[in-house]
Amino acid sequence: MKTLQDYIDKLNKLNFKEMYNNDFFLTWEKTDEELEAVWTVADALRFMRENNISTKVFESGLGISLFRDNSTRTRFSFASACNLLGLEVQDLDEGKSQVAHGETVRETANMISFMADVIGIRDDMYIGKGNAYMHEVADSVEEGHRDGILEQRPTLVNLQCDIDHPTQCMADMLHIIHEFGGIENLKGKKLAMTWAYSPSYGKPLSVPQGVIGLMTRMGMEVVLAHPEGYEVMPEVEEVARKNAEKSGGSFKRTNSMEEAFKDADIVYPKSWAPFAAMEKRTNLYGEGDFDGIDKLEKELLAQNAQHKDWACTEELMKTTKDGKALYLHCLPADITGVSCETGEVDATVFDRYRTPLYKEASFKPYVIAAMIMLSKFADPADVLKKLEEKGTPRVFK
Repeated sequence: MKTLQDYIDKLNKLNFKEMYNNDFFLTWEKTDEELEAVWTVADALRFMRENNISTKVFESGLGISLFRDNSTRTRFSFASACNLLGLEVQDLDEGKSQVAHGETVRETANMISFMADVIGIRDDMYIGKGNAYMHEVADSVEEGHRDGILEQRPTLVNLQCDIDHPTQCMADMLHIIHEFGGIENLKGKKLAMTWAYSPSYGKPLSVPQGVIGLMTRMGMEVVLAHPEGYEVMPEVEEVARKNAEKSGGSFKRTNSMEEAFKDADIVYPKSWAPFAAMEKRTNLYGEGDFDGIDKLEKELLAQNAQHKDWACTEELMKTTKDGKALYLHCLPADITGVSCETGEVDATVFDRYRTPLYKEASFKPYVIAAMIMLSKFADPADVLKKLEEKGTPRVFK
């Protein structure tokens, strides 16, 4: 049986001092030990909540959320993470703010941050824009803190950008770690990150890119599979190749879903839009060419329709390791015969994995809370110990 001290002892063996007063943009910008610290703190916080120990480390403060794309799981995960630590959440609705009247990023960032400890941003729709915007916000609050405008410097957490979806992929990885009994058991495991058909258009690239950018660090055999023309950012593929070489794993790309699934231990079939098309879409929006956008959407929907055979079927699942590969999805999935006529996954496959899928999603609030805690406290192990000694129950009985 695990105890909180086990997590504290593990944390004390890791070097993550650079995370203090720092942001979380991309997983490949963090060291292996920093990533392990996130997972360790996430597990510790979950242990405490499950054992009715309060994890409130703030008596006041705000978590500011800005979602430039629709969200259910990530939005509620960020709110849950902030609440878990004692912060209240305030959404920044740009349509109801002075942003709509031309207020600069620098001004907005400072005006919302007088009592903010963390800012979470989701900006994933436009290539070359989302991650850059997050950095601009982070630079602005850094300047505001340095100039004495802000009493504290808010941490920025990437809740999904055009390059990576770190909170999702870190939650996915923690789910895998639990399912396979530890990071040490992942070396040599085959993971198939594959494109799958969807009747919708324009899904971000950040999940497949985040997966290949993170899972290749664990010594795993990672395969990226998609039809021709559905490439991801080449620079992220290069990150994956270098990660695999360093970790002793492998990274390869194929245009065969069958090849990717064969003997796979883990499968992650999900739709995404081609990188080239997303670049074109970004340029068209920048030019205000809405006729061009409508034309591009029709072209992409027609292109998708040529690959309806790219689906996670019962037959394909039988070809995985012992026919029992762990099925992952960031949700919501396009389920054939349920949410759409033809989609990413057979209804029977999805239903069989529904419980583990929900468990996968449940790690995200704790991962986000861990990212915040590691940034706001120089010695989170000591903080965890003090919380245990204080012993305030989360729910009074």
